[in-house]
Amino acid sequence: MREVRLSLFGFGNVGRAVAEVLIGKEALFREKYGLEFRVVSISDTSGTVWLPEGIDLREALMVKENFGRLSAWTNDYEVYNFTPEEAVREIDAEVVIDVTNDRDAWRWHLAALRDGKGLVTSNKPPLAFHYEELVGEAERRNLPYLFEATVMAGTPVIGILRENLLGDSVKRIKAVLNATTTFVLSRMEQGIDFENAVKQAQELGIAERDPRGDLLGTDAGYKATILHCVAFKPITFDEISVKGIVEVTADEVKRALARGRKIRLVATVEEGNVRVAPEEVEGPLAVSSNENVAVIETDLLGELVIRGAGAGPKETASGVVSDIVKASLALRGG
Repeated sequence: MREVRLSLFGFGNVGRAVAEVLIGKEALFREKYGLEFRVVSISDTSGTVWLPEGIDLREALMVKENFGRLSAWTNDYEVYNFTPEEAVREIDAEVVIDVTNDRDAWRWHLAALRDGKGLVTSNKPPLAFHYEELVGEAERRNLPYLFEATVMAGTPVIGILRENLLGDSVKRIKAVLNATTTFVLSRMEQGIDFENAVKQAQELGIAERDPRGDLLGTDAGYKATILHCVAFKPITFDEISVKGIVEVTADEVKRALARGRKIRLVATVEEGNVRVAPEEVEGPLAVSSNENVAVIETDLLGELVIRGAGAGPKETASGVVSDIVKASLALRGG
């Protein structure tokens, strides 16, 4: 049995979902992989709880639910005011997990790698702007740097591109990668105006309080950038073309429906060319609800369609936890 020390950054919806999976599938990890996970630190915006012997995850979840912040846990644990970079250097962990939205997290990702730690993340901007530096650092140090949950949550499109299509040359990827825009456009197809469709998405927790990153295409652009980096070569978000759905009109939606098509925010990824824009689509790309889809065209396999949930805490935790297992096995040499 191999014990693996984990350091968790982010204890919002996704972080708590990861904790719940680690609790609920403890026996599976032991029996199937010979792994026992010990979470030695958890950080949220209020501070870092650190216990080398291992944190009681059930208690951590209860504190967060009842008080909304880990810093309320002062009776049982000391709460440290580390910066993330200080935490990854100070805390003795083998795998660092980043499920935050910290745009500057690439700095402490590098710090973790340089300190000999593997890293698992669902955080998109570090990869969308610093992929080459981060992945290069991990490769030089022979450390796992895994990011399945950055694109399509737990639907394993990154794994397919990185690990499975090794003899194929990818020609093109066309994908619908943002659940919020799909929801809004689906509601517009039902006759609901744009503003009310966005409001419904917010009420259901599909859209953020500030939904501009989704509606302007930024989120899909981050994901498309990462797909290009994996399928072809490193680029940055600044090199791609992005147009969101804010200018899509009700009349355009109706005309598309009359032609048997739907408007979706589509990412087109070709070597040296990434663009995100609304398109009329049919077939596999005409997804609904919170589904994402990627159509991968290769020279040998032809057309591969991968479709699944692209959002949600549980779905994202699926990708994160899978990467935690992979990272742990890689560090073990298993």
